[in-house]
Amino acid sequence: MKVIFIKDFPGAGKKGDIKEVRDGYGRNYLIPRGIAIEATPENLEKLEKQEQLLSARKKKDILRAKEIKNILEGSSITITSKAGQDEKLFGAITPEDIVDALLQQKNVEIDKHQVLLEQPIKKLGIYNVPIKTGENITAEIRVWVVREK
Repeated sequence: MKVIFIKDFPGAGKKGDIKEVRDGYGRNYLIPRGIAIEATPENLEKLEKQEQLLSARKKKDILRAKEIKNILEGSSITITSKAGQDEKLFGAITPEDIVDALLQQKNVEIDKHQVLLEQPIKKLGIYNVPIKTGENITAEIRVWVVREK
């Protein structure tokens, strides 16, 4: 019996694999547990269409990520914050603050998890902050943290 794995299953196959298995193993174990489906022409066609949709979506995401990288690369944003005498901030600049500033100043909407800030910014100054715009695509922006008047 030929089956198409719809989930990774250690020792048997990975998602998308088409393998020949024993009839009982396929019918009584893999198919009822939702690990695999029978490799019929209809299911093969359905799998091919899903793969085409996924690759088209991935290409679209990569184009969007490159577009955002082109907008962000080499640009800078300014964030104002209250600070004490020794230039320490009363609080910290977090990824959420950077996302808000990017939306207001550059009209670019990103998720806070895309900001690769190792630690919150706690002093006035200029910082280079990497932003992950897509898979293996990273842009770097300059963040100016200045004293609030």
